[in-house]
Amino acid sequence: MATAPRSDAIIVGAGLSGLVAAAELVDAGRRVTIVDQEPEATFGGQAWWSFGGLFLVNSPEQRRMGIRDSADLARSDWATTAGFDRDEDAHARLWADAYVDWAAGEKRAWLRQKGIGLFPVVGWAERGGDTATGHGNSVPRFHIVWGTGPAILEPFIRTVRRGVDEGLVTLLFRHRVDALSVTDGRVDGVTGSILAPDDAERGGPSNRETIGDFALAADAVVVASGGIGGNHELVRAAWPERLGTPPTRMLSGVPAHVDGRGLAIAESGGARLVNGDRMWHYVEGLENYAPVWARHGIRILPGPSSLWLDATGRRLPTPLFPGFDTLGTLAHLRQTGYDHSWFVTTQSIIEKEFALSGSEQNPDLTGRSVRELIRQRLSRGATEPVERFVREGADFVTATSVDELVAGMAALEPDAPLDVARVRDEIAARDRMLDNEFGKDAQLTAIRGARRYRGDKLIRVAAPHRLTDPKHGPMIAVRLHVLTRKSLGGIQTDLDGRAIGPSGEVVPGLYAVGESAGFGGGGVHGYRSLEGTFLGGCLHTGLRAGRAIAGR
Repeated sequence: MATAPRSDAIIVGAGLSGLVAAAELVDAGRRVTIVDQEPEATFGGQAWWSFGGLFLVNSPEQRRMGIRDSADLARSDWATTAGFDRDEDAHARLWADAYVDWAAGEKRAWLRQKGIGLFPVVGWAERGGDTATGHGNSVPRFHIVWGTGPAILEPFIRTVRRGVDEGLVTLLFRHRVDALSVTDGRVDGVTGSILAPDDAERGGPSNRETIGDFALAADAVVVASGGIGGNHELVRAAWPERLGTPPTRMLSGVPAHVDGRGLAIAESGGARLVNGDRMWHYVEGLENYAPVWARHGIRILPGPSSLWLDATGRRLPTPLFPGFDTLGTLAHLRQTGYDHSWFVTTQSIIEKEFALSGSEQNPDLTGRSVRELIRQRLSRGATEPVERFVREGADFVTATSVDELVAGMAALEPDAPLDVARVRDEIAARDRMLDNEFGKDAQLTAIRGARRYRGDKLIRVAAPHRLTDPKHGPMIAVRLHVLTRKSLGGIQTDLDGRAIGPSGEVVPGLYAVGESAGFGGGGVHGYRSLEGTFLGGCLHTGLRAGRAIAGR
């Protein structure tokens, strides 16, 4: 059995949260061992694929865009969105307050100190749409990192690599943790299997051939292995009744190795798992025409203008507009009996409003190219990645008339009873509301309201127009799928990231960060997220755990 010198900390998982914790420990001169079952190509984990959205409160970027925000408003939004209502939410509430304080305080300066810059236009994700006391962001808070996910990872990878050079960090890829070591009630290491080398690309499937065993010892073990989004069996098993029945057909927004093994291992080592029924999946998923992993899906980050229809052609009710209420829309669509829905839109709307989530789908932002950004975002036409999905993706129907469009939709889903007449009526009724600059259609009212925010008017929300207007054509229908993404529950932790046991006691030596910890406390988001808080939750939990272990 392979062994290594004792470390101050073992970090299980080489994703963002684990790397942040490791970087804190390196800066404090501590010895760290990072183990990950995947090849080194996957270094950085899911964050590498991300769009790079971060939740900040009362930032200079917000103020320059005319947004008035405050920690009190953000805290109110978080509370009404999370809906904490369980005894096991006690630690999550503390994490939520700490996160808002961090987002309104140290976070931006800390990011800048790390060399992480922000795009100047602040986005408005998860708008809610009910009342002032309902869920959702009252103001735009979605700050896009200049360089997207890879740029968030850069400073932490750099610090960890420096730690390797200085003899402080040991990187062990293809080392799969199978169990925690516990001595006299204290977690003091891990044991596992050494897997055969594999040249799989980032995110791609790798082999599970075992070629040896290993054992590692440390004063602390940090579980940073992620959630269950790549394991559809676990997702379906945890699916709550409040979201309807789980889909038969789903896409994966994360690689297959995000399989929940780390959670089960932590539980066997004494940690308490909570809120497993809380989850965050999207309903605007597209089949990736060039998949990296099985059932690879890409999410549309939609503006508010597309007409949203269920599989039968019935318009979704108010306020289930694109970009307003992720889980409310998911729950509604799960009652229809079908696993897909439709956007009916136009070329003009796609050009202005469609963004695709992910670093690889936004090369201008990821490459930090101002010239490309101006060419892609401000010139005529949609961005090249979006246009390529329209041309090559399996989920797009393009037409010059309503009849042609509906025929294409029916052909794409022949087993769904699309009500052709109803689709025609929904489009016609919506378009009639454009005869005046006012009317009873709540979605058009929301669109006009959104354009009062200069960021939306500049790059995010198209001017209202008829879907049938040839000047804005062609008409486009987009088939949408459920896309698995995040676990909102996980290992319960205190504010230092220490794992909590079944009786509420701290498990000595065991920590959890990132999605494994429900982004803090076993579920900092409660039932719903305000968006921009997943990457931020990885940063925040990794930072606090790293500081606690280092005694800083």
